[in-house]
Order: sequence, then structure tokens, then C-alpha cells
Amino acid sequence: MPPQVSVVMPAFNEAANLEVVVAEVAERLEQAGHGHEIIVVDDGSTDGTPEVLGRIRKANPAVRGIRFRRNLGKSAALRVGLREAKGAVVVLMDADGQDDPHEIPVLLAALDQGMDLVTGRRAVRRDRPVKRWTSKLYNATTARITGVRGSDFNSGFKAMKRCVADRLDLYGELHRYIPVLAAWAGYSVGEVDVEHRPRLHGQSKFGHARFWRGFFDLLTVKFLTTYTARPLHLFGLVGAAFGMAGTALLAWMLALRIGGEAIGDRPALLAGILLVVVAVQLYSVGLLAELFVHHGMRRDPEEWVEERIE
Repeated sequence: MPPQVSVVMPAFNEAANLEVVVAEVAERLEQAGHGHEIIVVDDGSTDGTPEVLGRIRKANPAVRGIRFRRNLGKSAALRVGLREAKGAVVVLMDADGQDDPHEIPVLLAALDQGMDLVTGRRAVRRDRPVKRWTSKLYNATTARITGVRGSDFNSGFKAMKRCVADRLDLYGELHRYIPVLAAWAGYSVGEVDVEHRPRLHGQSKFGHARFWRGFFDLLTVKFLTTYTARPLHLFGLVGAAFGMAGTALLAWMLALRIGGEAIGDRPALLAGILLVVVAVQLYSVGLLAELFVHHGMRRDPEEWVEERIE
């Protein structure tokens, strides 16, 4: 019989934390009476995480482990974990101990109240100031660009129904945008306040490079959720802006030439020609993308059918 709840836990160099965190999760789910499984995805750890995971597995048959040969990133770990999960509800949480297992029933209750995906919003962050500030900027930017309401998109503490887990296709840094991807797919998403604890042991994996990678992935998400079925709208809009600017410059140059002035050495002439050429290229790329969408990349509307009422 499939478990009621699957907990997917990515882990990278969390040997000092893993045993405690897994034990807490198992104890809390047992107290709540939820049949469960815990899937730990070792994302190419170089410490003793594999050995610790082996001991945990022997002591608790509800725990399953998956190990990568090298570090592939959190999105890859979650993608494999979601594929392996068998529960009707999937909970995502980190292995560093900052996500409080006692808050899992709070997330599950939100699903029972009608949400398809709920994020544990960290009301009081137990992180370094720089991480809190960059996260605040990231969340505000994400909400503004995507139109999805939320204030803690990149919280790793989430719960979702099986239908949402099956729909997610994560790569790069897209794990930060799970609520956006779920909302675009038509599912109801929301947030609830949860307790956020200090890290048990070790150091955070947060780095400045992750901020910039996340920003570029935000642009990817915006394109995927807004222009996948109509790429010409994006390329055409940008092309129109370049084209109008180039045309205006060339019209000015033409007026000067008619007036008898020399324009061959004017930078505006070269800029106008360049802008028009770029505009034509953008239009061409947009039209080619539309052809791909039309002939082979359109989604079958059948996959959007949630249920049949007969």
C-alpha cells in the first residue's frame, strides 16, 4: 500500500545533521498517524553523508536513500526525489535542521483546506543578514515579475498534492520557482507561517553566485510561463522597439541628406542600420519559434483535464 506522505529531503554534506533530522521527521509523522516514507537524496556529498544514510536506512525501513556520483544541484535532487516518491502528498524539506518537522501537520492542514501546494513561510528567519536581505529582494522581484502572490518563494519547506508533484519538471535553479510553475499549471498555491530554526551544524551552502543564477532562471520562468505558446509576442515586442528606434534614426538621416548635409560619417546612420537589422532578426527568430510551437511543441489540451464529470 502506498504511503500517505512522502518526504523528499535533498542533502549535500549534511552528515552532522541528517540522523537527527530524519529521526525528528519520522517521529512527528508517526505521532500524527501518517503512513510515510522519507527519501533522502545525497547530492554528491564528500563528507560522511553516505555512511550516515546507510545506518539510518538499516534502523528505519521507511527511509530510502539515493546517491548521486557528483553534486548536481538541488533541482536535480528534487527532480529524482519527486519521481521516486509514492505518497499521495509530498513534503519537501532541507536536511540542515532549519525546517521544523513539527510544522509538517500545519502544511498538510493547508492542503486539506483546498490548496494544491503550500509553502512554509519563514516568519522569523534564522539566517545571516546578507541572506535575509537578498532573499527579500528576490521574493519581491519574483512576485512582481510573475504576478504570483508570495513572500517566501525559495523556502525549501513545501507540501504538495501528488498531481502537482507529477507535473513539476525541475532543472537549473527552478526549485526556487516551484510555486510559480504550479500556479502557471493551474494549481492553487499559498503560504503559511512556520517556525524557522537555526542550522544545527555546518555551514550554509548559500553563495553570491546562486543569487545571479536565480535571477537568470527567473527570466527563464517568465518566458516559459508567459510566452511558451506565443514566442512572437516577446520577440516581436522587442523587435518593434528596436525597429522604431532604427527607423527614427534613419528618417532623421534622410532628412539631413535631403537638406544637403553629409551623413556618411555620422554614428547615427550606423546605429539606425544596426537597429533595423537586429529588429528583422528578432522578428525572424519569433516566426521560427512560432513554427516550432505550431508543428511540434504545442501541449495537448487533454493533459490539462483535471477530472471528468459525467
